[in-house]
Amino acid sequence: MRYGILAHNLGKTTCDELVRRVSSYGFEFVQLALAKALSDMDTSLGRLSPGLANHVADTFARQGVRISVLGCYINPIHPNMEERRYGIERFKEHLRYARDFGASVVATETGTIQTYMEAHPERSTEELWNQLRGVVEELAEEAEKWGVTLGIEPSGTEVIHTADLMHRMLEEVPSTSIGVVIDPCHLLHAHNIERQHEVLQHAFRQLGHRIVLAHVKDMDFTPEGKKTYVRMGTGCVDYPFFMQLLRQYKPYSNVSFEGGIELEHIPASIAHLKSCL
Repeated sequence: MRYGILAHNLGKTTCDELVRRVSSYGFEFVQLALAKALSDMDTSLGRLSPGLANHVADTFARQGVRISVLGCYINPIHPNMEERRYGIERFKEHLRYARDFGASVVATETGTIQTYMEAHPERSTEELWNQLRGVVEELAEEAEKWGVTLGIEPSGTEVIHTADLMHRMLEEVPSTSIGVVIDPCHLLHAHNIERQHEVLQHAFRQLGHRIVLAHVKDMDFTPEGKKTYVRMGTGCVDYPFFMQLLRQYKPYSNVSFEGGIELEHIPASIAHLKSCL
């Protein structure tokens, strides 16, 4: 396994300083959300170029760090059509230049159901699903053109929030350019944490062959069932079980720390995950 981090977890700063921070923790790669991580360059729609991408990639490479994934967290079901189209076009631009950054995956989530339904209460969830599927089809077609993977992460309150829904999208949009970003904390909740082995095994059986990245953090629950993020190895996620599944289905995977990790806990957290294997 290779261990990395969502770069903006280390703060939004200059490219040089960001690379220094990433390298100081011994990470081998980053998931780089340009607009969230870099303060010294304009990466808005229309600003990316091979030159900019090569400059950023070279800066990371000099410290032995790869940019394995670009994060472009758009809302593909934004209720405002102008905002939605802007996000889609920005994602397409990331797909076009991903290889110049050295990345083969551009990742996103699928939009919050509540936000959309509050704006359009007359719509059904099936109509919402069909709108999302149309966007996934469009982005998958663009990804195919550039030989890049569209990474989709099932998550919490998003349209795709379970392994079954992710599997349904893969069935309905049969493009090999779609990959899965898996995060156990987004599949486990207070109502199913006692069955986590069953839930995770089911997810890997359905999606294991399409996983392109794993996100990791640890969590616990309040008495009311609310998630709280805690130091890796002290929560309720069975990471020895998860990591063994990951190695079984996708050996040598990229494993990226996500939000919820305190910087002082990074070395011990990496050591804990390595001990799981």
